[in-house]
Amino acid sequence: MLLRDQVVKEFGFEGSDRLLFHIDEAMSWECVRALNQMKPLILIIDNIARQTDASDEIIELIGNVRENYEGALEAIREGKAY
Repeated sequence: MLLRDQVVKEFGFEGSDRLLFHIDEAMSWECVRALNQMKPLILIIDNIARQTDASDEIIELIGNVRENYEGALEAIREGKAY
């Protein structure tokens, strides 16, 4: 399941509104176009989730997002993606 979908599914826990706001911000065209803007948002999303009642599944999905983000940056550095 995708992170955003899981947050929507579990919506109503403390901080879920802030979490969803920042997930949507990270998915915006501006952030996707300038990947360096996404790193601080991933950190904010992780912090909100860990400081609230987010489920273990949401925490795990955030970890997956971070890994995919780092993988994309590595692929760009190696010239494997543009």
